[in-house]
Amino acid sequence: MATFELYRRSTIGTCLTETLDDLVSSGAVSPELAIQVLVQFDKSMTDALETQVKSKVAVKGHLHTYRFCDNVWTFILTDATFKSEEISEKLSKVKIVACDSKLLQPQT
Repeated sequence: MATFELYRRSTIGTCLTETLDDLVSSGAVSPELAIQVLVQFDKSMTDALETQVKSKVAVKGHLHTYRFCDNVWTFILTDATFKSEEISEKLSKVKIVACDSKLLQPQT
């Protein structure tokens, strides 16, 4: 199963990467094992978002910048509002990165 590595830039992905770097530096784990852990993290995040997240969010804001490169959309919104059934949150600036999940499926 192919995966995207973009979840590594999330808060939990950054913490995992920093912890693995520390463990490799101290000799507690090998670099190969650290890479295997990151690959498993990518797979687990992709699977969890596909199968366990059922929430829907509406997004409104001013489109500041958008870009499409290598099958990845990047949107920069200003004065964005995220609304779900339970909560509404306003942000002055947000970056949304979207990838086509069909790219993860094996070619037939």
